[in-house]
Amino acid sequence: MEQREKFGSRLGFLLISAGCAIGLGNVYRFPIITGAYGGALFVLIYLAFLLALGIPVMCCELAVGRASQRSIASSFEVMEKPGQKWHLMKYLGIAGNYLLMMFYTVIVGWMLIYFWQFLTGGAVMDHGANTAALGAFFGSVLAKPGLLIATTAIIVVLCFAVCSLGLQKGVERITKVMMIALFALILGLAIYAFTMDGAAEGLKFYLVPSVEPIKQGRLGEIVTAAMGQAFFTLSVGIGSIAIFGSYIDKKRSLLGEALTITGLDTFVAISAGLIIFPAFFTFNPGGTIGVDQAGAGFLFTTLAGIFNSMGPVVGRIIGALFFLFLLFAALSTVIAVFENIMSFWLELTSLNRRTIALLNVGLLLVLTLPAIFGCNIWSGVKDVMFGKDFIDMEDFVVSNVLLPLGSLVYVLFCTTRYGWGRKGFCDELNAGEGLKMPRWMTYYMTWVLPVIITILLGYSVINFFR
Repeated sequence: MEQREKFGSRLGFLLISAGCAIGLGNVYRFPIITGAYGGALFVLIYLAFLLALGIPVMCCELAVGRASQRSIASSFEVMEKPGQKWHLMKYLGIAGNYLLMMFYTVIVGWMLIYFWQFLTGGAVMDHGANTAALGAFFGSVLAKPGLLIATTAIIVVLCFAVCSLGLQKGVERITKVMMIALFALILGLAIYAFTMDGAAEGLKFYLVPSVEPIKQGRLGEIVTAAMGQAFFTLSVGIGSIAIFGSYIDKKRSLLGEALTITGLDTFVAISAGLIIFPAFFTFNPGGTIGVDQAGAGFLFTTLAGIFNSMGPVVGRIIGALFFLFLLFAALSTVIAVFENIMSFWLELTSLNRRTIALLNVGLLLVLTLPAIFGCNIWSGVKDVMFGKDFIDMEDFVVSNVLLPLGSLVYVLFCTTRYGWGRKGFCDELNAGEGLKMPRWMTYYMTWVLPVIITILLGYSVINFFR
């Protein structure tokens, strides 16, 4: 195993950890689900889950990573007591990382296509704001397996190339630049969105809660959707955050770091909505976003039409910047997850980074084929998968099963006497300068949090099949 690297700076740790959390969950999934599940009501429940579930689980992951100085491949093995089986978590964790990338990289490829379309004034701009024509164009993009394989390959090769350079020279250096550019883009786009005619209506939908979804009997599905989003957006439960805990020292306590990472993640998610909803209500006055629209078409047809409506020059510029913003957010997550996969292999084999990168490029290109072919030549698979294609099914398994289940394992390991135990966990969490975890929070994590996660996990699975 290679000697474990360390971050060059605390800023690097914060931006890369935030980059792992910031991604499609914030700028692609969050606005779509928010629109489909009641606007501001969903946002409130989602923020509550970030505080009640996301931050405590992130603390567990960071603490396990820093205490063990290992990735999920061997972190539990070096910390568990003799005869215990916590190390089996590594199989769930690495499976979650690979399954996430099996569909995530494909969607990032779509964003690359649309960024290029707007950057070059491509065919997507020929359809104006005609939703039907734009939907047909998006369908024609998905109907080309060769194109999707090519764009997915670009994403996979590019991100593994970054990871092959090492932690400081590759992952930290490049992610810091992307994250700073991401924050600049999102501020610029949000300021522009506030000048749109429908900004007030969009902000009202987004920021002022309505009880209408409750009257419609949808509270249960809104709650489970918010839970899945909270886990998905922070990437907690499969060791993707723990790996960055293993790269830091004990100068700072981990609760403050977890709050900072979650704050940056939430800032991007909320800002994405501040961009999208003013634009949507400007060009669709009085319109609604239903569950049937809670898919890729919302970004790649509705928003493409909005950009086209801005005119050939402004629309092209704003459209290109928006999809560049999406790309930077998504690529930061891909690089972070690939680093976790890279570290997994480094700990379990004697291979170097470049060899591991080459092997995983080939592996991921094969594993992404179901998600790619499910959009075209295998589209009939919906008939035997509860009406869902491979991307939707893989998304559900990761967001609503593996992430909550992995989070439950981390919490139980950190807080019970059958694992690491509350004392060892708190000592690690509170080591260094910064915020300390209050005693009541440790009791909450021991006795209440596991129950909440278990109930929501069970309800989510039952609701899916029902």
